Order: sequence, then structure tokens, then C-alpha cells
Amino acid sequence: MMTKVEEIVKIIRERIRNETYTSRQRLSSEYQLAQEFDVSRLTIRKAISRLINAKILVKDPGKGTYVMLGAERNSKIESGRGGLQSFTEVAKEHGKTVHTKVLKFAPIRNPSRKVFELKRIRYWDNDPMTLEKILICDEYIKNKTLADFEQSLFKILNENIEIGYAHQEIEAIMVTDEISKYLNIKGQQPIFKVKTITYTPDAIPIFFDTSFYRADKYSFKSTLTRLR
Repeated sequence: MMTKVEEIVKIIRERIRNETYTSRQRLSSEYQLAQEFDVSRLTIRKAISRLINAKILVKDPGKGTYVMLGAERNSKIESGRGGLQSFTEVAKEHGKTVHTKVLKFAPIRNPSRKVFELKRIRYWDNDPMTLEKILICDEYIKNKTLADFEQSLFKILNENIEIGYAHQEIEAIMVTDEISKYLNIKGQQPIFKVKTITYTPDAIPIFFDTSFYRADKYSFKSTLTRLR
């Protein structure tokens, strides 16, 4: 079930997509939006903040909040624009509802340390977006069951450890029969294969993730800083 903030984010994004709100248009005041949606001004402020973080709206102090030029023209989801975020956090910024189908959660035989394999499909609304294959150390997920992993993995990990950064490798591959079945892809299409190692701030590996993303729904964005 979506929260009021998530509902408002989704509605405003839909209005931008169907051009009820156009580029550079100033939104109604917080007070007017609070009346329209029958919520508090704090709730409106939280929704607006999410849309600003997602580069959909921009605030001009003393003047108001505006739709950014070109906002929502790209129908693909951009991963990485907000830094290291979970699948669920990115979904919320885009006004999407997340649900997860866990396919497997089991220990791996004979590793040097106790490691679990987690395999699951992540959905935005009713669309399958990614197939995740994750290897994770037992010490970070003690006493967790298969059902626990229907929620955000970052949320589970944050109970026991601080997530610092991730190294990511992205390549384009042709979809396989297995992946096309899970992600509902018809015919031969390219997809993204993304390998990620996520670390604590002091460089201890937490989990290794190989995920497969629909290229028709997803894109990856990074900011490159020039070395001097």
C-alpha cells in the first residue's frame, strides 16, 4: 500500500507526463496542494522534496517550485542519478509501487564462510524490472527467512551494518530464455547485466549481486569527475 507521499509523487509525475503540468510551469503553493490532496503541508513538502531529488522539480527560493525543463521526457528509469540507492528507494522517487517475488534463498555448499544465495524478481507496479542473483554473508542476515526478502535488502542490512559504497560493472548482453521468462521479454532483445559488490565504509564486502535489467525500461546514469 502506498503512503500519501508516494501517492502525491505518482500523481504529480503523471501530470507532467500527460502535460497537465508543462516544462517551466510553476506549481500551486504548498497550501493549495495540501488542500487539493487533503493532507498536511508537511506531507506536500516531503513529496516535493522527493521530486526535487529526482530532478523532476526545481525550487526557486522566494518564487516557487517549477517543473524542470525536459522532466519525464525519458520514459526509462535512471539508476545512479541519486547515488547509491536501493531498488525500492529509486522506485519511490519515481512514484512506483514495489513488490518482490523470491525464487530462492538457500545456503551455498562448502564455501570458506557461510554464504547464502538469494534469487528474486523485482517489480515496479506490475512490470517485472530486474532479476537479482545475490550472494550474501550469513552474519548480516542472521535468522532471516525467505519471506523477509520480499522487502528491501538495504533495509534489512541497515539493521546490522552500515552500507558505504559499491563497485559496479555494466554490460549489454542478449536476453537468455531463462531471463526472458522471468522478465516477460518477447523475442531477442538486449538487456543490462550488472555486477555489483557492495561494501561497508571501511571496505568490507557485504554482498555480491549479479542483476539483469530490462533495457527498454532502465538506464544507468553516472557523474564523472575530471582528475587534476
